[in-house]
Amino acid sequence: MAQKVQLLLNKNVEKLGKRGDVVDVAPGYARNYLVPQGFAVVVTPGILRQVEQRKEKERQRLQAILEEAKSRKTALQTINNFVIRKQVGEQEAIFGTVTTQDVVDVIKQSAGLDIERQDITVPEIKKTGKYSVSIKLHTEVTAEITVEVAPL
Repeated sequence: MAQKVQLLLNKNVEKLGKRGDVVDVAPGYARNYLVPQGFAVVVTPGILRQVEQRKEKERQRLQAILEEAKSRKTALQTINNFVIRKQVGEQEAIFGTVTTQDVVDVIKQSAGLDIERQDITVPEIKKTGKYSVSIKLHTEVTAEITVEVAPL
């Protein structure tokens, strides 16, 4: 059986890999399809160095995003007690409900941080009191903050 050939993919190839991946394929597949169609190039030592540098830059970029999310979590947990004022009826029941937009607004006002509404999980809030709200800042970082619902 023939030796495998190492190629660097220039485009995403279904069932083989994504752009920038180094893959091992059969020589005929490389020679007759991938290289002539421009889907891949043969790997050289120079290309391998470029791939490694690109992977290292991407790893550093992802690490910087993770560190920034951790610092935002620390900032949120330092303040921690956010107050949302709502109109109250009988037995401390609030009119309407506390939405994710209410939480975004109070965080923006108190901490000056921009948080996406989709990243916030608010429990069902029908009365005044303190509630725990979860904010997903990154795939690995989730902040728990306390939101106090108080009468106007």
